[in-house]
Amino acid sequence: QFDEGRTDFPVDPARGLDTAELTQLLRVHSLELVMEFTNETSDQIFSAKIPHHMLLFLNKSSPAQLTLRDAFRVAAGTFRGKVLFVVVDVTGYGADVLPFFGLTPADAPTLRLVKMENNRKYRMDQDTFSDTAIRTFVQAVLDGKVKPHLMSAEPPEDWDTRPVKVLVGKTFEQVAFDETKNVFVKFYAPWCSHCQAMAAAWEELGERYKDHEDIVIAELDAMANELENITIKGFPTLQYFPAGPGRKMVEYKSTRDVETFSKFLENGGTLPEEPPVVPKTPENSTGREEPSPLGTAESRDEL
Repeated sequence: QFDEGRTDFPVDPARGLDTAELTQLLRVHSLELVMEFTNETSDQIFSAKIPHHMLLFLNKSSPAQLTLRDAFRVAAGTFRGKVLFVVVDVTGYGADVLPFFGLTPADAPTLRLVKMENNRKYRMDQDTFSDTAIRTFVQAVLDGKVKPHLMSAEPPEDWDTRPVKVLVGKTFEQVAFDETKNVFVKFYAPWCSHCQAMAAAWEELGERYKDHEDIVIAELDAMANELENITIKGFPTLQYFPAGPGRKMVEYKSTRDVETFSKFLENGGTLPEEPPVVPKTPENSTGREEPSPLGTAESRDEL
């Protein structure tokens, strides 16, 4: 049942019925105008194929915050099919997604818009919850007039004295694109088992190169830090930033062990080609091909 009671689907006589467009219309209008993020609705929300999600984070135990839903709903009607409006209870099921936005329950109420294609997040300079302010903000994001909000943790005091430098969003540029350094960065997530499995090898690599003036081994928690021009889609991701101008970047995709890492670094950001394996000649061989018990190919052909 559609939230609006009914909706019309115009059919172009020249093109005929576009089944893909009809399917998307049915998918969009089968959703409520404003969805609540719960265990039951999360699959619907993420599979809706709506390119932007506008989120209202609130504490449902606060009557004052609950009233903010009214203006949020009014604004939602303007962007049906383009932006999915979602209410997230920071004390309920929605608490699990707060770290993704760098939020805590104490930050509610607050608004965020997410571009689903690349997980870029946008926020108002100052949260304003009127329907007019929400509409204006959403339209500005859609028009490309708002820059993404990039999360950054605070750097540890000893971030640059460790064998493996600890980068955050606000220090990444100055380190990774230092034209005098070759910088090898591990982008990881704290919950990633593959990242945990290679942690010891990465620390050993840092120890091995800690006294090299032109090589930096570093890591960045990609769940707590976001970068403007780099989108991390899997963990761990290993990127090499060679010295020199041009902001070059090389993704490392080989074996994750210290010796292979070292070969990659010593070879300037590529792995040397291994020489082809030549079969050993048996000790009793003269180097000539031994005749087959059935004779030469020519003699066999004659049989």
